[in-house]
Amino acid sequence: MDVPRPFLLLLCALHLTLTGVLSKHIDHRNLFTQRVCCKRQSHFVYIGQDISGSPVSVDVGMCRSHCGGASSRPSHEAGQQEYSKHSSMLEFLRSKKMRARGSAAPESSEPQNQLPSCGVNQLCEPTGMRVDRVLLFEGPREVEVIEECHCEIKLTQCIRVPALRTYYSETPYETVIDVGGCSNSKGSPEGFSCVPTKFDSALVETPNKADLIPTVVTCELKESCYRVPYVEYYYEIIHHADGVKEERLKEIDVGRCLGGCTTGNRCLLRSPSDPEICHLWSEKQSRSCVPQGYESHSFLNQHGQIRTVLSITSCLCQS
Repeated sequence: MDVPRPFLLLLCALHLTLTGVLSKHIDHRNLFTQRVCCKRQSHFVYIGQDISGSPVSVDVGMCRSHCGGASSRPSHEAGQQEYSKHSSMLEFLRSKKMRARGSAAPESSEPQNQLPSCGVNQLCEPTGMRVDRVLLFEGPREVEVIEECHCEIKLTQCIRVPALRTYYSETPYETVIDVGGCSNSKGSPEGFSCVPTKFDSALVETPNKADLIPTVVTCELKESCYRVPYVEYYYEIIHHADGVKEERLKEIDVGRCLGGCTTGNRCLLRSPSDPEICHLWSEKQSRSCVPQGYESHSFLNQHGQIRTVLSITSCLCQS
């Protein structure tokens, strides 16, 4: 039985149409597509001036968690054509500002025509970071730079998680260390965060000396400003009733205050086309985490003198 040629052409066209529609609806569910969309983007930060007085900006990078859809940012050519319609730059800026007010989306909303690149219970987080040492006018400074990003599962518990850092990258002393971090646990009580409470250190060889890199050992749910143990040792002299003099090693947990005290969102101006982009940040609030309560420990030292050491019992935020 011969099938008419026009009928075959109609079937082919219908097949191509259905294939395009189905791929359009299921493409964003593909896991590989999701991981490609969770990627590093450039994010330059000004860190100061170098020894010649020139400004220094470093691309520390950032992990973007949205993809799909056409970009809403106008191209350079489109901007030039738009500007040519106005008589002056002032008029152009006024017109642009009025349009931005009418089309700006709320801060909490996601960019239009975009789908989350990671799952509902996942975050787009850095998977590889390096620590660069930059010589500034005020002295050397360490800057953490994001190299790669990936989708990471949101944890419900407060635990220590691996955090790899590369030191002295592209040198004979290049070393990768798991400095550790604390999980961004969801469902934590309001005002509490998963923060490090116990630390250790790792040794890194350098051309001049050996550096000690602090590492995180344990994490716990704490308030934003919290106390952590910090042990110091002293020699203590004990005189017994029978006249015997004994020298002991006295351990005192003097404590330390850690955490931040800044509250609220410091972003003053967001991009109308992409609310995730902040054009202007406010300065950090001048509040610090300081000791609130303390207790004293008195003992007789090796010179026969009474020595008193204060230890922190609690911390609070103070302006």
